[in-house]
Amino acid sequence: MSVPATPQGAAAPPGQPQKAATAAWIGSALEYYDFFIYGSAAALIFPAVFFDESDPATATLLSLATFGVAYAARPVGALVLGHFGDKLGRKKIMVFTLMLMGLSTFLIGCLPTRDQVGTLAPVLLVLCRVLQGISAAGEQASANSMTLEHAPPGRRGFFTSFTLSGTQGGQLLATLVFIPVAAMPEEQLLSWGWRVPFWLSVGVAVVGWVIRRKLDETPAFEQQASEEGVVKLPLVVLLREHWADVLRVIACALIASVSTIFTVWALAYATSDAVGMSRTAMLWVGALANVVALAAIPLWATLSDRIGRRPVFLIGAVGSAVTMFLYLWAVSTGSYPLTFLTGILCFGVVYSAANGVWPAFYGEMFTTRVRLSGVAIGTQIGFAAAGFAVTFAAQIAGPGGDDWSAVALFTAALCVPPVIGALSARETNRVPTEELGERAAGGTVQPEKVTA
Repeated sequence: MSVPATPQGAAAPPGQPQKAATAAWIGSALEYYDFFIYGSAAALIFPAVFFDESDPATATLLSLATFGVAYAARPVGALVLGHFGDKLGRKKIMVFTLMLMGLSTFLIGCLPTRDQVGTLAPVLLVLCRVLQGISAAGEQASANSMTLEHAPPGRRGFFTSFTLSGTQGGQLLATLVFIPVAAMPEEQLLSWGWRVPFWLSVGVAVVGWVIRRKLDETPAFEQQASEEGVVKLPLVVLLREHWADVLRVIACALIASVSTIFTVWALAYATSDAVGMSRTAMLWVGALANVVALAAIPLWATLSDRIGRRPVFLIGAVGSAVTMFLYLWAVSTGSYPLTFLTGILCFGVVYSAANGVWPAFYGEMFTTRVRLSGVAIGTQIGFAAAGFAVTFAAQIAGPGGDDWSAVALFTAALCVPPVIGALSARETNRVPTEELGERAAGGTVQPEKVTA
């Protein structure tokens, strides 16, 4: 068996790329199970548990705003975790983020309700959500860097896509757990049933820790640290040499708005009095779309290894703007077959093109010494805006919350910056791993050599 070359001339042990990708998939699935059960609860449960039930529309708006709070915290987490990820290594950050996510999610399941402690309840909810956001900020960037730096030449798109298919797997797991919970009698659901998915995060954290602690650090990071040293302030180097690519990643990351509108706002809209679809049926739409995405993501990523990152990403960005109209229209009709079909097309197939290729697309813009910082900071600023897209959508939908066409236009507008960002980016699918990021840095900038 041939041993694939890795960055800086280092060689990965046989099977290490597969091991890194598998660990990234499982760890991301477990971590984002925690992150996404909050989205389902924010749409279906939290308005009645943590907010004033006398005004359902305002309660829903406030609940969806707490969903966005984690996205606001993510840029701060990215600054901190990106810094330490480029100084201490990818593995340490991957283990830390998983443990933090498990703890904060378990605590949500233990919180007192508004009826028990009044306004303190939503305050505690927001604090736990902030911890979730900080954790998520370092999760994907560290997992992406781990898989990209272990990947064999010509297959970086495929191997890095495991991080995102793991994310979709976590979303699927969260949805499947919530289906029987949402079907519980109302009294049991609002008293204790909603807590069960959050309590399960303890098992999630233990399994993830066992998996990730056995990972090897990437040869790229180890060789750079031993030969060049690590930079004292990765952020300074990043903004000096890669500022344009950071801006591109921020713009491209707004594509995540499609996911948040689909999984949170559309769920709340479909189950509202304006449409009246059942909670269980709508959760199944998300579940089936994610099953399709699990297959579509690695296929789109493999295609990007052949034809390039940019064309595949653009298919996802432009296609999502169009298919979101179809999906929200289908929901507005109350037709279950139309909703299932367009939901799978929009989220399962089309959105997966951009979602599956971005781990390689963004990571390849940066050199090894600032890769984790670049991906973390760029994506989390973009994701922060995407997270609050749900709150804006709730306002744009009007007093009755039923103006789906305005929300579809809003989502399409958020797909424009990703298109511009992708069109202005370099094509990197055939650039050798050790040369990634050199053009952005001018190709002549000498690394800042310091001791670890």
